[in-house]
Amino acid sequence: MNKNYIAVIVLIAVLFSYNQASAGMLDWVGSKLSTSLVGSDALPFEQLYSAIADTSENDVPARPVSKAPATPVKKAISKTYVVSVSAYSSTPDQTDDSPFITASNTYVRDGIVATNMLPFGTRVKIPKLFGNKIFVVEDRMNKRYTYNLDIWFPNRESAKRFGRKTVTIEVLPL
Repeated sequence: MNKNYIAVIVLIAVLFSYNQASAGMLDWVGSKLSTSLVGSDALPFEQLYSAIADTSENDVPARPVSKAPATPVKKAISKTYVVSVSAYSSTPDQTDDSPFITASNTYVRDGIVATNMLPFGTRVKIPKLFGNKIFVVEDRMNKRYTYNLDIWFPNRESAKRFGRKTVTIEVLPL
């Protein structure tokens, strides 16, 4: 008895969904055919196919022309942080045993910064100190420093002259 009951319910559900899909199709086709065919259950194949295939560009409403750029504009800044900025140079007492190699395995150069709070390759600006110059995170600091940023300088005297400053940095989107 239970199997027959379930079979009847499944059959009703299938027929109901088929009738709903057919009704939707007939409504759509009916807009292409004359209204006398909309209520009919038996549409000739040729008329049905010609109604579906007979879509022209005139049936599609024109899209308004947009003045917006084709590609989305990225935000210039993804985040800002207030951090303590200091300087370092490539001397063994300020680095490990390979002073000219960064933690990301590149050579030190102008525009390299060390920080533990951002992933390698992150681009940052320090507008108050350097304007629009972009720095790239390629080195790490001692693990006890979190919200600090170290800028690489070519010699110890330049790094000492820079000192330590608390400023806002801008993290640029990837």
